[in-house]
Amino acid sequence: MTIIIIAITAVVSIAAFSRPDLMEKFQFNASKVIHKREYHRLISHGFLHANWEHLIVNMIVLYSFGRAIESYFEYGFGRMHNAYFLILYFGGMVFANAYALYKHRNNYYYNAVGASGAVSAVLFAAIFFDPWGKIHFFMAIPIPGIVFAILYLAYSYYMSRKQSDHVAHDAHFLGSVFGFVFPILLDTRLLERFLDKLFMLI
Repeated sequence: MTIIIIAITAVVSIAAFSRPDLMEKFQFNASKVIHKREYHRLISHGFLHANWEHLIVNMIVLYSFGRAIESYFEYGFGRMHNAYFLILYFGGMVFANAYALYKHRNNYYYNAVGASGAVSAVLFAAIFFDPWGKIHFFMAIPIPGIVFAILYLAYSYYMSRKQSDHVAHDAHFLGSVFGFVFPILLDTRLLERFLDKLFMLI
């Protein structure tokens, strides 16, 4: 499923780079979702990206950790693994924008694109299953996943409060939380396994 999502996202994003009409029709806009009932925007925005860098970074992270999650789900849930992966990905995408949907419900000019919320969900699900696994920060500096998770959430929360750029840090934060909690919703026994792995090196 990871490869299929990456392929579709790449094709749609690249097409939209030169098609402003596609960007306008499918980007996330809370006002249009609420007042015009254009619910497709809750999902369609995740297949669009602002530029090449935005697309490439998201797809590299998704490729790196999506395959791991598919393996974890296949081992733990058998034939349901594809369905659970899709729920994780698209559930993370929707949940990531829950706050923005409320906050900007009357702001016609607020728009957002990108799969960052969904990708954050996949990343944090991977950290949940392997909290001490190394994540290469800037693809160079190895950091234990659980340490990266704490720093990432703190940074996302701080930047969301600061609102000094045009990045949806609140979506990153909420997507991450969803990804971390989702495996527990599937099987509460996984929380005990996470804690066992977390404290075995402390």
